[in-house]
Amino acid sequence: MAKIRIYELARELDLESKEVLEQALELGFDVKTASSSLEPAEADKVRGALAPSPKAPSKKAPSGKAPSKKASKPAPTDSASDEVAAAQPVEEQPEANATAVDGPADAPAPAAVHAPILAADASTPEDQVQPVDLPSGEPAPAASVEADEIAIVAFQSGGSVAEFAEALGQPANAVVKELMLRGVAAGAGHEMPANLIEEIGEKFGAIVEVVDAAPEPVASTVRPRAEFDDPESSLVPRPPVVTVMGHVDHGKTTLLDTIRKTKVVADEQGGITQHIGAYQVDVGGNKITFIDTPGHEAFSAMRARGAEVTDIVVLVVAANDGVMPQTIEAISHARAAGVQLVVAINKIDLPGADPFRVRTMLTERDVITEELGGDVPSVEVSALTGDGVDNLLEVLDLIAQLQEYKANPKAPASGVVIESQLDPGMGPVATVVIQRGTLEQGDAFVSGAVAGRVRAMMDHSGQRIKVATPATPVLVMGWSEVPTAGDAFEVAESDKDARAMAAERAEAIKEREHQMPTARDRLQNLLDQLRGEETELRVVVKADAHGSIEALRESIAKIKREDASVNIVHSAVGGINENDVTLAEVTDAIVIGFNVRPEGKARKAAEAKGIDIRTYGIIYELLEDIERILVGSLTPDSQEVVLGTAEVRALFKVPRVGTVAGCYITEGVIQRNAKVRLIRDGVVIHTGVMGSLRRFKDDVREVASGFECGIGIDGYNDIKEGDVIEAFVLREVART
Repeated sequence: MAKIRIYELARELDLESKEVLEQALELGFDVKTASSSLEPAEADKVRGALAPSPKAPSKKAPSGKAPSKKASKPAPTDSASDEVAAAQPVEEQPEANATAVDGPADAPAPAAVHAPILAADASTPEDQVQPVDLPSGEPAPAASVEADEIAIVAFQSGGSVAEFAEALGQPANAVVKELMLRGVAAGAGHEMPANLIEEIGEKFGAIVEVVDAAPEPVASTVRPRAEFDDPESSLVPRPPVVTVMGHVDHGKTTLLDTIRKTKVVADEQGGITQHIGAYQVDVGGNKITFIDTPGHEAFSAMRARGAEVTDIVVLVVAANDGVMPQTIEAISHARAAGVQLVVAINKIDLPGADPFRVRTMLTERDVITEELGGDVPSVEVSALTGDGVDNLLEVLDLIAQLQEYKANPKAPASGVVIESQLDPGMGPVATVVIQRGTLEQGDAFVSGAVAGRVRAMMDHSGQRIKVATPATPVLVMGWSEVPTAGDAFEVAESDKDARAMAAERAEAIKEREHQMPTARDRLQNLLDQLRGEETELRVVVKADAHGSIEALRESIAKIKREDASVNIVHSAVGGINENDVTLAEVTDAIVIGFNVRPEGKARKAAEAKGIDIRTYGIIYELLEDIERILVGSLTPDSQEVVLGTAEVRALFKVPRVGTVAGCYITEGVIQRNAKVRLIRDGVVIHTGVMGSLRRFKDDVREVASGFECGIGIDGYNDIKEGDVIEAFVLREVART
């Protein structure tokens, strides 16, 4: 017989998975989660233990175990007290030793007490040796004497001379003097030369241990999920929030499409999800909220927002492709958020599918599935055919039942803005996932520096609703302007309070953006302007959603070339208007539109002013075009092309002209107005411009190989027989 999972056995016995899991653990079976498998014999034992009977003794097994846990710590008997007393000195040996050391001189067996201390000191670095209060009359250990004679100091690599002097306990000018004696001119603020750290340290009687600088912690893009201290009595069960993550084109949106029975992929340009979509489905009478995150690497910030509000992450990995860059990134987001991970191995219907290879690759990222002895559930699915999708939903529902996700529905509503955009008919709208409380129509709210009042709400199917409970995704209308995706959303007591909170936050943002530059910043800007060689491509970016703006800014900022950069002078949500064209004209910028089109007046103004407007529907094409524009905007490289060479065989003095060389063309073509290089014995003597090119008495434009001609070099007469004249031109080649 085949193995059976815990939750399948629970369904068979009409019991909760918790009860079956607890019974299996009591029977000593190696199971970890409700998705763990049991052998047929083990399953029969569990059935027997949980088999219903009139008195149901097996049902009371768990309750019978509870007293035994409390009884595991009975009041100590005499024999138990003796055992504890016997064990006590062993456990508290360090404290006893310390007491003996600090005690009077007549403490028993001082040598036995000191021995472990000296042994510990021998294994301890000398700079960490601590003084010990020894009994009077005893000599100090040798290790302490050495510690007094030679100091051991730690110095971080890359530190300044002043920091090095501080570590040695010496004045900075003393260290500077030692450096000067060794031929190094370094001030107190300069970096301490690494090759002199040990030598100068010994000069001042110290052994310097160089410590590598600790790497700066990488700031996680996943903000911690909000935690509320609500009393247990106010909490009620809520649907789990499930985020679908994975690499581009691994089938995330197709999987959700199969789950929702709606065609979302067809509405996305290029088949790539450009925005986060939040949806809710019904699984066996229980609701589950799904968040679809884009897979392209440019949308890592949007993917992080999905992780910060989620309870369960479904990691979609293609069975024919394996672990890819965005797969690794999704694993990092899930770990940073501290949520449950479920692996969905997709595309198992393809010929090259290898689910075992996928599980093996995941182990390299410390994601060990249950099939390999880990605790991460994995399900093999085919998003196109629907195979395994029901099993995936059962696993998600099972995890939700075991974790018992709850929230307080009576508190003021709060949540996170998942996505925002400017709708032509509804104005500013935003998708919000409620994390706590109940949002009702007419509530005043604030998110970041944007306030508003709920004019209307729509669920994932487009139906108008008046109340949104925890873990419910809703499209909210009534914003004063487009909010920032990822900002916290909360209900205020009144419109006045909401506007006051928004104004206060806007003022704080404005102060941060308009901070006065420091003297160093001013100097750096001045030096950059004086160099005058760096090319800057300025762009005005408009998009249909705030999440797209955020992703575009991050991706465009990564596009760099030598001596060139991209500067986004303005970015906003909405169509391209006349103001954008005017700004582009003033700043010499081009206008980039993502999923938006220019207005009629804006198009005419751009044509009149010669402003370049480019619109895109797929981010790949947009980024590639900006790279091409950036390369084209650079000063072209000058490439030298040798036209031909001529050998000087005779010299002629021409009045008012100078020396003319009678030459024989040995290679290529000699052209008039070309640059020439005079070479003598393999050494370049002069580089200049050809003054004249004649064949017999006629001026000619070029002379080919095998013919004779007369060549004059403009402003140069020191030509000798046997010299070689090389003609070349400089051609500009676009930099790549």
